[in-house]
Amino acid sequence: MINWKQRIFAVLTCLFAWFPAQADNSRFEELLMPGPVIEGHADIEKECSKCHGETDDDSLQTQMCLDCHEEVAEDIDKKQGYHGLNTQIKDSECRTCHTDHKGRNTDILLLDKDHFDHNLTDFMLEGKHTSAPCSGCHLPEKKYREALSQCLDCHEDDDPHRGQFEETCDACHTPKEWNKFDFDHNKTQFPLKSKHEEASCNACHPDQRYVNTPMECISCHALNDVHAGQNGNECEACHIEDEWQQITFDHNNETEFQLTGSHEGLTCESCHKDSKFDKKPDKTCIGCHLHDDEHQGRNGRQCDNCHRSSKWTKLIFNHDNDTDFMLKGKHKDVLCTACHQDQVYDQNLDTTCISCHRVDDYHREQLGERCERCHNEQGWANRVVFDHDITNFPLIGLHSVLPCSECHISGSFQGTEKLCDSCHNEDDIHKKALGPACHNCHTPNSWNIWQFDHDTQTDFVLDGGHKNLSCESCHTEPTDDEVKQSSACFDCHAHDDIHEGQFGKNCERCHTTEKFDVLK
Repeated sequence: MINWKQRIFAVLTCLFAWFPAQADNSRFEELLMPGPVIEGHADIEKECSKCHGETDDDSLQTQMCLDCHEEVAEDIDKKQGYHGLNTQIKDSECRTCHTDHKGRNTDILLLDKDHFDHNLTDFMLEGKHTSAPCSGCHLPEKKYREALSQCLDCHEDDDPHRGQFEETCDACHTPKEWNKFDFDHNKTQFPLKSKHEEASCNACHPDQRYVNTPMECISCHALNDVHAGQNGNECEACHIEDEWQQITFDHNNETEFQLTGSHEGLTCESCHKDSKFDKKPDKTCIGCHLHDDEHQGRNGRQCDNCHRSSKWTKLIFNHDNDTDFMLKGKHKDVLCTACHQDQVYDQNLDTTCISCHRVDDYHREQLGERCERCHNEQGWANRVVFDHDITNFPLIGLHSVLPCSECHISGSFQGTEKLCDSCHNEDDIHKKALGPACHNCHTPNSWNIWQFDHDTQTDFVLDGGHKNLSCESCHTEPTDDEVKQSSACFDCHAHDDIHEGQFGKNCERCHTTEKFDVLK
């Protein structure tokens, strides 16, 4: 059976028999065209074989379209773009949607912008993009497939990071809202834990700088470093992210020096005067307590023979057991320096009474050197018959057991001074810092019994850290008159001022007497 093309061809053959011999095939093919092609195909309009081939097999036409339209062919092959993702046109012929020969100005794309499903492209419209006009991304004179798809292509002017992150906007931002972040910081080299989770971005990334942000503690917390760099830059060796004030460093397990007793509550700077990582402090007692040595080196450097860390003033040395001289009676309460006036470990003291009390011998050795024949350790004046109470200086308290020669040095009893300072000037451990009026604080009952109430008898209440201080901590200058002492914090704590005077001298604006490193 002869098909319609063959019939048309037969008719045209007869017609062309009348044409001149020089009539070419293009003239012949023009007669077969149903109409002019579109503008995009105008340059090949006379080459019918470009689209229709040399045979009558129409099934080859789609492949010929794809041979020219290589971008569409690649989309179909890689299952991308509109032609690769739209399953409805997967097995369709190109001419099903895109016919030709309809004239130069005919639109054969058949694109319905109002109902086009953008999800069938490589760029799904989500969030704010769903309401954006097509012209916002599809520029004039550009193919639809040539629309820019990177965030910065459209939002470069909105980029506060000034291109620091190249084209990775979607790592933090979503199409729903530009200012709504979806960034997971825990996927970076610096996961946010504990207190860092509450910090704002600008706290670590000032001025929107995110590239090369330092991750060391000291880079952000240098201003919070109360050690002023003395402890090095490895803050994490002692501190944790949960709470800056919570110290994780265990001195007892991580060093060779156990912090026990009074050492337990000390600040690091009490012992570590230099950088902890550059120079280790001396572990001997005298290494730190040289300035506390009231023996002034006379008792050697083995402080732990007598003292313990729980309480410096509580002695563990037992003179009765550790020496050949038992301290009984009045000897029990005397100071070490009363007998040991030179180096303890270099001196072998004579244990006879006269060896120590020669200067106390009121009898000026006229009764020999065996003091024990009349006196005993219970009291030097224990066997004196004279009743001192009938004088205007009754012997009460400790005065009642003193030897006569303690006050009557010259042997003359008339005109003896009655003021405490006249006899106890050399015993004044305050070195006149509290003035000559010993009776304001002490009584004859015991030198160590205090009756002075600093809170009520002065204008400076001793509270907080001041409560247990020794008098000499503040009263350092000797005086022969009334005691006068400044109550300004800075006058005593100038050497403790870690601010080096930058915040002035009114320490009480920030600090309290409870604890110097606790701010109001």
